[in-house]
Amino acid sequence: MAGLATDRLQKPVNLALDLRVQFALREELSHAREKYKAKAAAGIIIDVNTGEIVAMVSAPDYDPNNPREANDPTRINRLTTGVYEMGSTFKALTVAMVLDAGKTTLSSTFDARQSLRYGKFTIHDFHAQNRMLSVPEIFTYSSNVGAARMALSVGVEQHKAFLRKLGQLDRLRTELPESAEPLTPKHWGELNTVTIAFGHGLSVAPLQAVMGISALVNGGKLIPPTFLKRDQAEAERLATRVIKPETAEKMRYLMRLNVEKGTATRADVPGYYVGGKTGTSDKVVAGRYSKTKVLTSFTAIMPADKPRYQLLIMIDEPQGLPETHGFTTSGWNAVPVGAKVIARVAPLLGLQPRFELPKADQLILAKAVESR
Repeated sequence: MAGLATDRLQKPVNLALDLRVQFALREELSHAREKYKAKAAAGIIIDVNTGEIVAMVSAPDYDPNNPREANDPTRINRLTTGVYEMGSTFKALTVAMVLDAGKTTLSSTFDARQSLRYGKFTIHDFHAQNRMLSVPEIFTYSSNVGAARMALSVGVEQHKAFLRKLGQLDRLRTELPESAEPLTPKHWGELNTVTIAFGHGLSVAPLQAVMGISALVNGGKLIPPTFLKRDQAEAERLATRVIKPETAEKMRYLMRLNVEKGTATRADVPGYYVGGKTGTSDKVVAGRYSKTKVLTSFTAIMPADKPRYQLLIMIDEPQGLPETHGFTTSGWNAVPVGAKVIARVAPLLGLQPRFELPKADQLILAKAVESR
């Protein structure tokens, strides 16, 4: 298998991939691509505590028996070879950054009373509330203005340093030979920090975004992803602490809260206490942001109170349908697809369903307060 052995070292490899989960993920993404008439769809499921990749699908793919298809640029592995602006899923990194810096708490507020004018650019909110917003509200309403003001509160250099620490500014290497260099601003000023805060202006391989978000929820440790089996002890040796455990607890709370009453309510699969963050980014076409073509994404953790797995769903150029009222944002496509995947794969992954669990503030936040 490419990248997993050399001519001199022909030992059997023990993959972390679960073929049952891989099949279910591929089938749901194929259905989604057809349903939303999308150019492509992709997904990853990773163990947040070991970095093991249990499933990875990028469709359209190609038949290995016909390797000529591999040269078709539409059939690249979008998760490792493609780089994308990840949209509002990146707000999780922004919120974690300001909470970990210690100057901001969950009860802090930021000014989202009106659009943010910056130079010749105006930053708008899709779900504008036109008032001061608390940190949980910025997360659940997915406020671009709030995220931008958060990032400005720590400054450009601290923002860059945090993203570098979380592996978002350097090429991510795995056992696969294919990898892509992130596209970062040549001259990173305040405007770049404003837009990168809500996932525009920085393009990364989706797998490295997954790695960063895993660190935000697994207790604060950045663990390099792997396609090979890895035990907890080895993962601990490779891990780097990037945020405080109490910050990770707050991020778990925010992600669960977002499924309870934010932009990801369609992912509330009974029994699995899902947490998540949505993202919708306008695609760049001929050097300009398109007003009609989007890339939607949804990243989920399960269970949110003690995460074991993270799921990423991406849909490239989904079309509006009568059932989505013509909308193409993530909550109408990537989120329900994620819910279908979770319902199918959670039992395969050994996650026991738990019903009638209390809300996030009673379970996760209360536990965080008790542990101080």
